[in-house]
Amino acid sequence: MSKHGKRYRADLEGWDVKAAVSLADAVARLKQFRKAKFDQTINICLHLGIDPKQADQLVRGAVALPHGVGKTKRVVAFCSPDKVAEAKQAGAIEAGGEELVKKVEEGWMEFDVAVASPEVMRVVSRLGRTLGPKGLMPSPKSGTVTPNIAEAVREYAAGKVEFRNDAGGNVHAVIGRQSFDAKQLTENAQAFIEAIQKLKPASVKGVYIKKISLAGTMTPGVLVKPE
Repeated sequence: MSKHGKRYRADLEGWDVKAAVSLADAVARLKQFRKAKFDQTINICLHLGIDPKQADQLVRGAVALPHGVGKTKRVVAFCSPDKVAEAKQAGAIEAGGEELVKKVEEGWMEFDVAVASPEVMRVVSRLGRTLGPKGLMPSPKSGTVTPNIAEAVREYAAGKVEFRNDAGGNVHAVIGRQSFDAKQLTENAQAFIEAIQKLKPASVKGVYIKKISLAGTMTPGVLVKPE
């Protein structure tokens, strides 16, 4: 069984890891943890009262956090010729229809997010077996299929967060970096929690958000009281 390092053990001293605190206090505790040699990613995890085996209880979507996540993403836009210029102006590293689909089919995958306008999805569907397993296939549910290509490119390039529940009913996401100030992390976390709350499936009964935790890449997790 692996043991935690000295920094991790030191961060555990003096507090009850099982005690849930307010979101503001959780962020404050994270900010007190010892810094690593790199700017740690701050993650949020929500355990939901859903049945992941039921199709009508899946939770999936995307949210543009108010302060981004501290990292830009490479975005490509599948769109009609008349939208190519505005997509590139908004920050897309590549934009186009048939020719861009062919480029990806030939093996080019130098991007982090793919967005598409509805009118080209018939062509983009050819990439299902290529992009699907990598989680890059544009989808209306995640907000990556939209008539407003320029806006989508800007949001995803700035770090718009996509999410979907896992088999255990958990939803994970990055909400920033340890270098963010407490206000930025708190507002990002609150925006993510509110996005999940709005997506509560109608068929879910009882407690929807059962547990919330925040953690850095190399820090202990801090439990947050669900409101």
